[in-house]
Amino acid sequence: MKQIISNVNGWVADITDFLVGLIVLGVVIGILFDDYFGVIGGIGRLMGQIGESGLAGLVALILIVLWYKK
Repeated sequence: MKQIISNVNGWVADITDFLVGLIVLGVVIGILFDDYFGVIGGIGRLMGQIGESGLAGLVALILIVLWYKK
């Protein structure tokens, strides 16, 4: 059972690393080619929504970052 959970955790980590790489690639392409895919605009909208939420948004962002670092 521990091996199955370990395998699933490994897959989730690999998929997460891949998706983070895609986001970074999207940002780089957005910088070089005038935000062709809208990644930078999407990140800006997300940060705007968090900013509108005030303290609750800040706490949620901190919790997400701490959860991701585990």
